[in-house]
This record gives sequence, structure tokens and C-alpha cells, in this order.
Amino acid sequence: MTSTADNTLHAERYRVVASRDARFDGQFVTAVHSTGIYCRPSCPARTPRASGVTFFRTSAAAHLAGYRACKRCLPEATPGSPEWDLREDVAGRAMRLVLDGVVEREGVPGLAARVGYSQRQLGRIMTTELGAGPKALSRAHRAQTARALLTSSDLSVADVAFAAGFASVRQFNDTIREVFAVTPSQLRARRVLRPVEDGWLHVHLPARAPFDAQGLLDWHALHALAGLEQVERDDTGRVTSYGRLVDLPGGPARFTASASATRPAGPAAGRTGIDLRVRLTTLSDLPTLVARVRSLFDLDADPEAVDAVLAAVPELAPAVARVPGIRLPGHADADEVLFRTLIGQQVSVAAARTAQTRLVAALGAPVPDDLVPGGRLFPTAAVIAEHGREVLRGPAARVDTIIRVAEALAVGTLVVDAGQSLDELRGGLLAVKGIGPWTADYVALRVRHHPDVFLHSDLAVRNGAQELGLPGAARELSVRSEQVAPWRSYLTMHCWRPIVDRAAAVAETSARAAAAAAQRS
Repeated sequence: MTSTADNTLHAERYRVVASRDARFDGQFVTAVHSTGIYCRPSCPARTPRASGVTFFRTSAAAHLAGYRACKRCLPEATPGSPEWDLREDVAGRAMRLVLDGVVEREGVPGLAARVGYSQRQLGRIMTTELGAGPKALSRAHRAQTARALLTSSDLSVADVAFAAGFASVRQFNDTIREVFAVTPSQLRARRVLRPVEDGWLHVHLPARAPFDAQGLLDWHALHALAGLEQVERDDTGRVTSYGRLVDLPGGPARFTASASATRPAGPAAGRTGIDLRVRLTTLSDLPTLVARVRSLFDLDADPEAVDAVLAAVPELAPAVARVPGIRLPGHADADEVLFRTLIGQQVSVAAARTAQTRLVAALGAPVPDDLVPGGRLFPTAAVIAEHGREVLRGPAARVDTIIRVAEALAVGTLVVDAGQSLDELRGGLLAVKGIGPWTADYVALRVRHHPDVFLHSDLAVRNGAQELGLPGAARELSVRSEQVAPWRSYLTMHCWRPIVDRAAAVAETSARAAAAAAQRS
């Protein structure tokens, strides 16, 4: 027997499918009883009867129910669901860790330990909430990664299998046949493949439109550290790509991200998202890296939902019209975000870059030259705890806090990761002497990727709010921000945006001047 709530949800989702609303792609799938396949909500095929479909929150649940992915709409090629950033419950926390590859690295016991439940209880919760347990959800995630590689790179089938996190080629072949009803070679057929050159993999990561890719490229370029991060610009000085080194379980890796070029026709027509070039020490680290890049560029956000709420505030409507699809800068390494936040407090962005670059140069582990000549990783918590005082400058209280944090992270008494709830993350940070509410909230915005954090006490936010026509006083601004809940993090980004734009303009002018001087010489 179905409840009234279930019937209402079914009716709502059916209306979405009938209207082929692409905004909901990735948020649920439609399983068609008569064909045995499941589709994304915007599938162009004829809409089935309402009584002939079942809706599943995840593709893994559809797999377990015996359905296979549609070859026409490719439901595995959609952005992920924004639900995982919003949800604070056990299922949401666990799903964020599944997407980061925890099941592949640590197994279900490791995932259960991370969220503080037994394996059996966690499996029961996830099956009830999401329609599938941790293993099935991880398997679906691996299949999605494999599909992207099969259709976008010329890696061998065996290399694709291990890059997607499968333990064997046989397991990979069986999964692809079960999920997509074709062999890996058939799935790859008639696709335009990008050659793997000099160890670089090419992967397209989709996002929902509108997508303010340039704003995030400018943000990351403004904070980039020499030796760790790389920024490329065109002849006008505009940032065209952002890249960096990342320390992954299998060794150091490097990626370069640029905004996807729009295709006028063909299978990739009108695609939105990030084009990623990757070099890995170990192919099996690819799913983890992809998950972190998705966070770094907020690719799973629902921009139309965010913009609709923000634009309803008269003072914000012009800003939303000027920058539709604004995104949150996520993280590639949670501990690094915390250290860079502590080092950069109460100083200019330029001064923070100088201090952070000095730390990387002195304590960062070197990487092979084929990744980045002279490149270094951001130092680990253990290294900063042992040698940080030799390098760090500034007020003694700040240095003491950084060392205290490094020691706590190194021994595990402080944990900072995306699997935590907002309260758990903030509470752990605030319990450390020297960390205040601003730091805890900023780290939550970046690491937890929470969409409803507003930094009302931040001077730059208050100044930017005044430019937008909002109050500049912290208390009044905080009250006004409640109008745009649960998307206050995006309000924070709009308040910061004028500062980022001015800094980007200065950097572009400097880059053009340097290029002109180089040509003259």
C-alpha cells in the first residue's frame, strides 16, 4: 500500500518527466516497466504512462531492481544530485564518502566507521533511504566513471577497468553488460575519442546550466600558489585553465581544468561543465580525483533553484542576472583548506599567498618532474606539526593555533572531511583553541560544501553586500540573509564577487603587460 506522500511525490516526478525538465537530471531516474530500462527525466523518448513507471532516487537502486540504462539519454552522463550537499543525515553523509571513493579504498567497514555505525545498520539505512546499500552505490559510481572513460579516451579496456576502480577486467565487463546492456567495446563504438598523450587522460565532467565557470577559474587563480597550482591565460590575460597537484592514495597526481567548449551539433551538443586533463601515479585514483574536482567546481549544484531564490530579493536580482549560475569553490584537500584559512586570516590575499607559498616551498614533498618541474605538494599535517614553527611567520598565537591543529589532525583527534554533518564539522573546529566561528564557517563552506553558510562577519562580505544594495552591518545583514535560505553560501559568493572581479581585472592587465614586454624583448 502506498501512502498519500508517495503518491504526491510520484505525481510531481511524473510532471517533471512529462515536461522533460533537464534541471532534474541526476536527481532521480525513471524506470519504465515495459522496456526494462531507466532514463534521465529529460529523456526525449515518448513519455510512458504514469502507471507504467517507477522512480528511483539513485541509478544503483534501478540496477538492483533489474533495470538497465537507456542508450538514448545516457542517464549515467548527468551531473550528480545536489541532494548530497544538502542532506545532513547518515545517508547523505555516507553518500558523500561513497562518491569520494571511500568504499574502494577502505571497504564498507571503513565507510561504516567513518559515519559511526555498524555495517549492518548503515546498509539498512542506505537501502531504506536510497534504495541500495553501500556496495551497490559504489558499483554504480564505478560504472559511471567507466562510461566517461570509455566514451572520451582511447585508454585500453583493461586500463579503463582499473582506472574506474574495478578489481578485475572480468568484474568490469560483467558490470558494464549488466548496467548498460552492451559490452565495453559496444559502449565505446561511434564515440569521438581523445588520445592519451604523454600520460594525460581527458575526461568531461558535466554540470547543470547556467554554469559560471569563469568565476571559479578567476577565484582559484587569485589564490593559486606557485609550485602547487598552475594558471594559464589567453592573449587578453583572461584565465583559461586552472590546474594543481593533488596527493592521492596511490601517489601524487596533477589535473588541469578548463570550461567545456560548446559544441554546435552532435552527441556533445551544448554541453556544459569542465574539461579535465589528468595525470595519475595510479589509474585507480581517478574516481577520487574526479570527485574532488566536482567539489572544487561545484558541478552538482542546481543553479536554477539557487538563482530563483536569490533573484526574488530585489537588491540581488541584478547580480544574479549579471552572474547566473554562480558556484562555490570547493576543495581538493580538506586539511589544506583548513591550514590555508588559518594562515590567511586577517591579512590580504597577496600576503596570504606569500606565506602559504613559503610553507609549500619549505615543507612540501617534491613530485616527479613529469608532473610539474620543481612542483611540490601541500605539506601534510604531520610535517607541519613537526617543522611548522621553523617556517611560519606572524603573531605567536596564530602560529600556536596552526601547530595545535596540525598535531590534532596528525593523531586523528580532529577530523575534517565531507562526510561530517555541518554541526559535527563546526563543533570539532570550534573545540580547538584559537579557532573562531568565522574560520569554522569558512571551512564548512569549502570542505563540507554546505549551501547554506553565510559569513556575515566577514569584512569583504559586508563591503560586497553594500555594493549590492544590502545592509553593511553584520547583524542586519545576517537577518536579511535568511530570505535566501537554504542557499546562503551562494549569497556569500555574490557578496565576494565584486572583489574577485576587480582582482581578476588587475591580474589580466598585468598579464597583458608582461606578454607585451616579452614580445618587445
